[in-house]
Amino acid sequence: MNASVTAYDFGDTFLPDGDGRFTDADSRLPDGSAPADDTLHADDALHAVTRADATTRTATDADGRRVAYAEYGDPDGTPLLFLHGTPGSRLLGALYDRTARRRGVRVLAPDRPGYGASTPWPTRSLVDAGAFLVPVLDDAGVDRARVVGFSGGGPHALAFAATHGGRVTTVDAVGGAVPPAVQSTTPTVQRLLGTMASRTPRLLGAMLRGQRWVVERTDASAVVSQYTSADGDPVPEPVAELVGRDFVEALARSRSGVVVESRLHAAEWGSDLDRVSAPVRLWHGDRDTNVPVGGARRLADRLPDGRLTVLDGADHLGSLLRSRAHVLDRDGDQPSDSTGTGDG
Repeated sequence: MNASVTAYDFGDTFLPDGDGRFTDADSRLPDGSAPADDTLHADDALHAVTRADATTRTATDADGRRVAYAEYGDPDGTPLLFLHGTPGSRLLGALYDRTARRRGVRVLAPDRPGYGASTPWPTRSLVDAGAFLVPVLDDAGVDRARVVGFSGGGPHALAFAATHGGRVTTVDAVGGAVPPAVQSTTPTVQRLLGTMASRTPRLLGAMLRGQRWVVERTDASAVVSQYTSADGDPVPEPVAELVGRDFVEALARSRSGVVVESRLHAAEWGSDLDRVSAPVRLWHGDRDTNVPVGGARRLADRLPDGRLTVLDGADHLGSLLRSRAHVLDRDGDQPSDSTGTGDG
C-alpha cells in the first residue's frame, strides 16, 4: 500500500472581520499563495440553498427511480460530484458554491436514494452506488469527475470508485465513515443507530421524524451539536442554518435513507477497496468524535493510493469547513507545507 499521513493546522476556519463577513482562513493554495477573494459572506450559504431549490434537476436510474441533484459553482468548470453525509441532502453542497465558482469547479450534489427528493431504495447496498450516481453524471453530460464524500458519503465515494473507476478521477473522503474492520471502537451513537436500523427500523424512523419536527420549528443547534465538539471551531450562524436546512430536507419525504445507511455502515462494506485505482485523499479532524481519526489512518493503509491529512483541532463538521478550499483546488494536491505525523 502507498499511504502517507500528514498533520496540518489550517488555523481558524472562519474569522469574522469588520464588515460582517467570515474570512476563510484555511483557503491558502497548496503553493502558499492566497486565493483572489475567498470569503464566506454571511448570506452566501443561504442564497446558494435558494438557488439549489430553484435549479434542482432530476435524473432517472435504470429502474425508474428519481435521483435529484443540485448544481453549484462554475457551470463550465471541472466537474466534481459531492456526496452528502448520513443524513444529508443536495443542499449541503451549497457550502462549496462560492469557492467552487472562484476555483472553476462545477459541483454536482445529488440526494442519495431515500433522502430529499430522491426515490427510496430500501434494498440497496454500497456497491449499488454507481446505479444512482452514473445517471447523475450522464444527465449532466459529464464523462469523468472528481468525487468528494463527506461523512456517510465517504463509503459511497469509495464504492463508486471501486466499481466505476473509469468515471472517477480522484476521491476525497472528508470525515468519511470507515469499515467496521478498521475501527478500534465504534462510537456509541453509531452503534445505536446500526442496531436500531437492523432491529427496530420503524422506531428509528419515528425518532428521526420527531427530530426533524423539532429542528424545523426551533433552530439548528440540535443538529449542529451532533457534528461538533465542545472544543472545536465555532460554527458561523449561516453555516449552522444551512446544516439545519440540510437535515430538514434530508428527512422531508422519507427516513429510508438514514435507516438503510445506518445498517450498511454497521456491516462490512462489500466493496473491494483494492479495486480503487484513483488517488484517494482522506481529510480528518483529530477531534472528530463521530468518526475517530484512528479508523481513517487504518483505512488509508488499506487503499492502493491513500493519503491522509489530519486537521489539527477540527471536529466532524470542522473537517468539512477547513478542507473546503483545498478539496476544490484544481490540481488536487494537499498543502505542500504539511509536516509531521499525526497520532491518535
